[in-house]
Parts: sequence; structure tokens; C-alpha cells
Amino acid sequence: MRDTSCEKEMACSACLRNSEGAVEQKGSISKKNWRSRLGIFLKTSPHSSPAKTQRKQYRPTPDEVNQWAQSLDKLLSCKYGTIAFRLFMKSEFCEENIEFWLACEEFRHIKSPTKRTARAKRIYKEFIKSEAPKEINVDFNTKDVIFKSLHCSTQSSFIAAQNKVYSLMENNSYPRFLQSQLYTQLCQLAQGK
Repeated sequence: MRDTSCEKEMACSACLRNSEGAVEQKGSISKKNWRSRLGIFLKTSPHSSPAKTQRKQYRPTPDEVNQWAQSLDKLLSCKYGTIAFRLFMKSEFCEENIEFWLACEEFRHIKSPTKRTARAKRIYKEFIKSEAPKEINVDFNTKDVIFKSLHCSTQSSFIAAQNKVYSLMENNSYPRFLQSQLYTQLCQLAQGK
């Protein structure tokens, strides 16, 4: 079982690593790179025996991939759905939205006030602050409220900004993801085509 989780992590990290080094052609990522990343994303275990020809747990099933079309919540609740959506957002040059949303999800689970404050400052510097490296699109009032709460951050410090980014993804990026070649190919590959 330990090998399976290790293989799972290796496949996921290899998929994301390949997306970072993708060759761009006239503003979009080439079809060849999509296919290679999808192959890594959905590859089967090299250690599987002939008796175990069923799909491995780290490979999304056709049902799972089809459920991603039901709602953004279902997509983001699945580890592999999140990875696929993140790859898509990267290809659309708006990965800061999903990265911010994921950072906020992790932030909400931090129990230690000291660690929470440190993480809040890091999130603020990376996503909220004007001219931040991955600045997200939120209004001044939201930014100001977050800035004022940095020294005594709570688990809900970023909730307003996170909800705005989620709404943006749900109404803008998610419908495009469902119409994308990436999602179509994921559906086909999950079905074994």
C-alpha cells in the first residue's frame, strides 16, 4: 500500500512538473504536451500484476471524471480533478486563482495561531498585496480588511476573498474547462479510448 501512495505522488508531481516546462506556441500549450501530461496523469502502475488489471486507485475512473462536470465543488473535492483543473488554469494563464483558493483551504486547517499568522502574511504577500507575484483580482475593501487582520488572523481571514475567487472560477474558468480539449481527452483516456 505504501508503494501505491508513493507512485500516486510521483505521478501527480510529474504531471505538474511537466506542465511547468511546457512549450508554448503562440500563447497556448501545444497539443503534444497536453497528451504527454495526460499520459503521465493517467498512467498505470509499472508494478501492477496481470491479475490486477483493474484501474489503480490513483487513476480517476470514468465515473469520477464525469462527476467533475456536475459542479466545481465535485471537481475540487477530488485530488485528480484539482490537478486537472490546475493544469487547465495554468494553460489559461490564471493559475493564481486556483493556487490562492488552495492556499486558503490549507490555511483554514491550521490550528496554531503563530503558524496561522505566519501563513496569513505569506498568502497576503503572494496573492493579495498590490504588485504581488500572483496577485488575484479582489477589490480594495477586501484587501484592506485582510491587511488589517494579518496580526491576529483567524481561520476565516481570507474567506471573503476566497469566495470571490471561487465565484470567478465557477462562472468563468470552470465552464471553459468543461469545454476544453483537456477535459475531453481526460474523459476519453479514463474510458480507455
